[in-house]
Amino acid sequence: MKLDMLQSLYERTGPFASVYLDTGRAVPQGEQRLELRSKAMAERLEGADQATLDALEAVFTDVNLAAPGRAAFACGGEVLYTEALPDKPRRETARWSPLPHVMPLLAQRGENVPHVQVIIDHTGADVIVVGEGSPRRTTIQEEDWPLQKTAQGGWSQRRYENSVEEAWARNARAVAEAVDEEVRRMHAELVIVAGDPQSRPLLQQNLGQEALDRLVVVDKGSRAAGTDLFPFHKEVEAAIDGWLDRRQDALMERYGEALSKGLAAEGLPAVTKAFREGRVDTLLMVDHSDADGMVWIGPEGGQLATDREELREWGVSEPVEERADAALARAVAMTNAHLVFVPRLEAPDEVAALLRF
Repeated sequence: MKLDMLQSLYERTGPFASVYLDTGRAVPQGEQRLELRSKAMAERLEGADQATLDALEAVFTDVNLAAPGRAAFACGGEVLYTEALPDKPRRETARWSPLPHVMPLLAQRGENVPHVQVIIDHTGADVIVVGEGSPRRTTIQEEDWPLQKTAQGGWSQRRYENSVEEAWARNARAVAEAVDEEVRRMHAELVIVAGDPQSRPLLQQNLGQEALDRLVVVDKGSRAAGTDLFPFHKEVEAAIDGWLDRRQDALMERYGEALSKGLAAEGLPAVTKAFREGRVDTLLMVDHSDADGMVWIGPEGGQLATDREELREWGVSEPVEERADAALARAVAMTNAHLVFVPRLEAPDEVAALLRF
């Protein structure tokens, strides 16, 4: 995953407050505050200024931001980034530290796979685009008549049926053009198509090669099913899981080849050195969101090392000690690298990197 959305965090000078709370619990109504939880959070954020504590409390007591869980990062009296969690946090946490503690958020959120969902019939299609931000739904329809064959007979029957089939084809072409454009625009990894069995082949015949290479057809979903934004969500989740599994297999194969060619780094000392040299393409980590290994950091994104004196040799006059996962997340975001969580990794510290050169 890319961490572009977090870059603005690292443009600020800390220390930062990082808070993960289970916000699915009953929230007191009216003027009553979440006093006990707020007090506990403040105690764990010892050293934080009152303005920052007040800004965090405002986020976590805002009933308009209801969610099973929430993460928020703040400094200087301002909440810099907040995100709802799909479930309660694995562990409620509050930290006051040199860098924001974003790794639990990244691990729990999982990978965002940009994709296009298409629910098609002869009248057109609903195209749902899922990427960064909220899903976007568009209805595509080129022709609205004639769209249904009849059995009336007579000399004009065949001509009428041809007109109907031409209308179907025009609608399918219009849908294909819209899908091709979305795939190019958002760099979609998957195009998941459901809907009428006769309409799906018409769409496939008109899709460009880039969309066809990403095509997954599922036998569920109907435009008549109602207004549900994700009417075949289980099939979509299965398609995404399959893509992630294939991507991970390919990545681990690439990692093995890179090791044999000297284009991979293993363990924290080697990985931090590779970040300082600007060589990391992809960071591989086993999902331990509460790892407590420590490294030394400087003010720049790629300035991190396991040895304090080593970082001094790289020009950092006053290294600061920080959690390894927080420093690695900053390095990924600020060096335009990728982060991938893997279930296991035969490497020291369970961390490795694929190198650019």
